[in-house]
Amino acid sequence: MYILFILVLSCKSANSYSDEQIKRLETLIESKSYTIESDWARPQVTYAMQQVLNSGILPPGSGSGAISLIGNANFLTISGDSINAYLPYFGERQMPTGYGGSDSAIQLKGKLKDYTFEIEKNNSYLILFDAQNETENFNISIVLFPNRKSEIRVNSASRFPISYSGEVLSVKTNKTTI
Repeated sequence: MYILFILVLSCKSANSYSDEQIKRLETLIESKSYTIESDWARPQVTYAMQQVLNSGILPPGSGSGAISLIGNANFLTISGDSINAYLPYFGERQMPTGYGGSDSAIQLKGKLKDYTFEIEKNNSYLILFDAQNETENFNISIVLFPNRKSEIRVNSASRFPISYSGEVLSVKTNKTTI
């Protein structure tokens, strides 16, 4: 009897969310008014990036393919049809786009292009859009989960891809409300 009970409990999905969490995320997505603060950056690990990771110059707790952003300013905010973002970039540049090192972070401020979203099987939302700054175009995909977790993936023709994981917050209160 106990074995059957343990077996049933172990088969329960690890991604089960409450109806309230699902509804709050749905409301947040439909409002197009949210911000994401990331705790981790995950650059594409190349030979050159591995050399940087092995050098010991990255923040404590960082390792191959996962760099801690805790204590570093970063955000991606969607407000209506606009984006405002500052995401630290760790990775290789495929071609230079600016002088003086002023474009090392991914900085976006302007209009979104081709913004779409769809609900996934696990009640998460996949959000896709394009954005640009003065020198680059970016393809961005975001996955938001009902438990407030987020995954951002940024692609550009000028940089190797990078991902960020963190938490989604409401813009209106800038607090954890979902």
